[in-house]
Amino acid sequence: MQTTQERSISSGNGYAALAICAGLALAGIATIVSGAGGEQAHEGIILGGVLMIAAAALGMAGLYMVQPNQAAVLQLFGAYKGTVRDSGLRWSNPLYTKQRVSLRANNLNMERLKVNDKRGNPIEIAAAVVWKIQDTARAIFDVEDYQTFVRVQAEAALRHVATHFNYDSGLADDQSELTLMSGGDKLLQTLVQTLQSRIEAAGIEIREARLTHLAYAPEIAASMLRRQQAEAVIAARHKIVEGAVSMVEMALKGLSDKQLVSLDDDRKAAMVSNLLVVLCADREVEPVVNTGTLYP
Repeated sequence: MQTTQERSISSGNGYAALAICAGLALAGIATIVSGAGGEQAHEGIILGGVLMIAAAALGMAGLYMVQPNQAAVLQLFGAYKGTVRDSGLRWSNPLYTKQRVSLRANNLNMERLKVNDKRGNPIEIAAAVVWKIQDTARAIFDVEDYQTFVRVQAEAALRHVATHFNYDSGLADDQSELTLMSGGDKLLQTLVQTLQSRIEAAGIEIREARLTHLAYAPEIAASMLRRQQAEAVIAARHKIVEGAVSMVEMALKGLSDKQLVSLDDDRKAAMVSNLLVVLCADREVEPVVNTGTLYP
């Protein structure tokens, strides 16, 4: 696809042009009055005054205002002539058509999209994108409507990114894997790069992208909540067992080092079993005093 590149074009000072046009109009009026004021009207003088007023009116048509962080795209009979970025009152060829384009940063707050993540789970996701026009010629001439173009491509990019990552990492997955929940700045950078590559043709720069909504779809939200709760319980039990084993090992080593009691393998097994029950139980354990012996 042939792309259009922005080029600068010089423009005159609008205040100077306004003064010249006003002076020319006043001179034309004075000329008409002078030509018609005598006993006999001088048609040539009157015609000269009329032409001066017409020239002043035509010159006034070349005046236009450019606001700060705004540009004017100039065309002559459909041909692109250049872009004026100088703010203030400017003057250019009166035959030029002027189309003003905002260079300010814009916010695109996308609606919630329902997509499937990498595992195929339906999720809801939305993002806010900050963008601005970098090349006015491409924004005006290379796409039909640059605002609609940005919105459609932003949704496509967000869908693309969401389908390439898991919502979160399960117990069986690599905990270092980049996910939608834990991606952070890396995920947002991926989203920005993906979107920038899609809208490069429109001469638009993506400044920033942030997720504004991320959740499981309602139809599986309850099931996913139970799964997360189960994973949390398993993770907690895993920590408890690790701690209990360490405490049992420390207890046996302490008894052995201090020679408080001599334990054979059977007594050690019984002690380990009792300690693990006490340490890993999810409720308080009722003590039982053994007044007998382990051996029959």
